[in-house]
Amino acid sequence: MALLRGVWGVLNALGKSGADLCAGCGSRLRSPFSFAYVPKWFSSSLTGYPKKPMTSYVRFSKEQLPIFKAQNPDAKNSELIKKIAKLWRELPDSEKKIYEDAYRADWQAYKEEMSRVQEQLTPSQIVSLEKEIMQKRLKKKALIKKRELTMLGKPKRPRSAYNIFIAERFQETRDDTSQVKLKAINENWKNLSNSQKQVYIQLAKDDKIRYYNEMKSWEEQMMEVGREDLIRRSVKYPAKSEPEKL
Repeated sequence: MALLRGVWGVLNALGKSGADLCAGCGSRLRSPFSFAYVPKWFSSSLTGYPKKPMTSYVRFSKEQLPIFKAQNPDAKNSELIKKIAKLWRELPDSEKKIYEDAYRADWQAYKEEMSRVQEQLTPSQIVSLEKEIMQKRLKKKALIKKRELTMLGKPKRPRSAYNIFIAERFQETRDDTSQVKLKAINENWKNLSNSQKQVYIQLAKDDKIRYYNEMKSWEEQMMEVGREDLIRRSVKYPAKSEPEKL
């Protein structure tokens, strides 16, 4: 889990265009002067709220990833992050100190800016800020959890008869995925006869069985690797002959 947090932390710091952040970098270490503190702000409802600075390792990874990517264009980011982590562990203390000093300087500036901002907040703004921070934390936690489950190969949930019908129609008309098209498909679904819908209902039942079997196998694997926290507390078995409501 710690490795996953490290991977996502680095990738989140880089964003989609991380490879462009270090264009032209030819040496392993850049000049310490490039670490000058430049505050970046974020907040959808409150302006002037400072973002926590990158840790020394994340800063190092952010710098090294585009270099490793250029040297290994076909490698996955997760593989490159492992190589960067190894390089960081082997980095001499004198070179690590550059990144650690930069982090301490940024952290001090962050604390000072936080104090300045908090002094100017009204009680209602403080409540809004705390609510916004909590929402972002929950959203980030849910995203990390989703990515972790994807990496662990958790089976996709079963689709309903209606969703299977929707996916089939969109597959037939990839050039048009507008809301107008979705509305038309919805009308087509409503106009299907019971016998026509039964085809999709059966596909949905088959998908539930697929999901149950795959989940059973996946949870057995999670038990073997010590991830009992991912096991469902209760399991709903697929219905054998229960008709689906239209």
